[in-house]
Amino acid sequence: MKISLQSEITLYPLSIRKDKKNYIVEEPISGDFFELPEISVDAIKRLEKGEGLAAIEKTLKESYPEEEVDIIEFVEQLVELGLVQEVDGIEIHKEKEKHAKSQGGFKWIPHWVGRLFFNGIMNKVYLLLLITNIFILILNPELFPHYKDIFLFDSMVLNVLTYLLISLVLIVIHEFGHILAIRSHDLPANLSIGNRLIFIVFETDLTQAWKLEPKKRNILYLAGMSFEQVILFLSFGFMLLFPDASFVGIISIIVLDIFIKSVYQCCFYMKTDVYYVVENVTGCYNLMESGKIYLSSFFKKSGLDHKKMFEDEWNLVRIYSVFYIVGVFLTLLLTFMYFIPQLYYMITTVYLNIMGAGDRAAFWDAMAFLLQTMLMLILLVYLARKKRREN
Repeated sequence: MKISLQSEITLYPLSIRKDKKNYIVEEPISGDFFELPEISVDAIKRLEKGEGLAAIEKTLKESYPEEEVDIIEFVEQLVELGLVQEVDGIEIHKEKEKHAKSQGGFKWIPHWVGRLFFNGIMNKVYLLLLITNIFILILNPELFPHYKDIFLFDSMVLNVLTYLLISLVLIVIHEFGHILAIRSHDLPANLSIGNRLIFIVFETDLTQAWKLEPKKRNILYLAGMSFEQVILFLSFGFMLLFPDASFVGIISIIVLDIFIKSVYQCCFYMKTDVYYVVENVTGCYNLMESGKIYLSSFFKKSGLDHKKMFEDEWNLVRIYSVFYIVGVFLTLLLTFMYFIPQLYYMITTVYLNIMGAGDRAAFWDAMAFLLQTMLMLILLVYLARKKRREN
C-alpha cells in the first residue's frame, strides 16, 4: 500500500507516557510497548488530531530544525509496528491479538496478596536481608559454598536429581516473587520455560511492567532475588544454629544454588534481573546492544563515530562495556571454581564405577547417570532450537 503526503492515516488507540528520556507508547490491543523520542510522539499526536501529513511534516521541520524529518517514512514505520489501523479508509490487515498474558496472567491471585509481600516496608526488609547475608558470609567464611556440596550421596544419579529438584523449587519461588510483585499492581504476568547457558529456567514475562514508572519497575525486577534473600538468611541461620544436623547437607545445596544464581545476575552480557534495573535507572533501554557495538569496534574498524552515535549515552555505554567484560570473567571464575571441578568429580567417579571400581549397584548407577545426562542434553538442544526459531 503506497503512502503519500495526501494519505489519510488512522492509528489504533494509543497510550503515551513520559519516561526518563523518551516516551513509552502502548498499543492496548496487542499489548505491545515502544520507546519513542519526543518528535515521534509529537507526530503521533498530530496524526490522532487528524492533521494532514504535509502539514505535520512542515510543522515538525520548523519545531525540530536539527532533526531529519520524513513523515512518509515515519508512517511506514508505524505500519510495520502495527500501530496504523487504516490508510485512506482501507484497513491494514495486520493480525492483532491479545497476548496470553492479558487473558490469563495469574489474575486469580488477588492484588492484595501481592501487596502483602511487596510494599514500602517489605521492600526495605529485603534490602536489609541482603546486607545482613553479606555480613554473615564475611564473618563466617566456612559458610561459603564448596563445589562438593552437591555430592550428598554415593549415588551420582541421586545427587543430580536432588540438586535439580532443589534448583527447580528455588526457580519457582524466584519466579513467584516476580509474579506476586506484578500482581501487587493488579497487572498480569506470563510464565514460560527456557534456558540460560546450560541452565533450564522459568521466565516471567513482565512486559506489562512498562505501564509503571521506572522506580516501581525496579521492584518487580528485583522481586525474585528478594525472595532468595529470605531463603538465604534462613539457611544461614539453620547452618549456624544446627551445624551438625542431618539437614545441613540439603541447606548447603540451597546456599550453593542461590550463590551461583546471584553471581550470574551480575553477568551483564545476559539480560538478567539486575541488568533490567540498570536499564531502568539509566533510562538507556538498548544498553546491551549499544555495548556490543562499542566493544566490537575494538576488533574491527567500522568507520563509525561511536561517540556521536551514542550521543548523551556515550559514558553509560563505555561503563556498561566494562561491566560486560567483568561479567564474562565472573562466568569464567564460576566455571573454574565450581563447574569444572564438579564435572571432573562426576566423570572420574562414573568412569571408575563403570570400570568396576565399585560394586554392581555403583556400575548401574553410573550407566543411569550417563542416560540421565543424554536426556538433559537433548532437552537443552531442543530448547535452544526452539528459542532460535522464535527469534
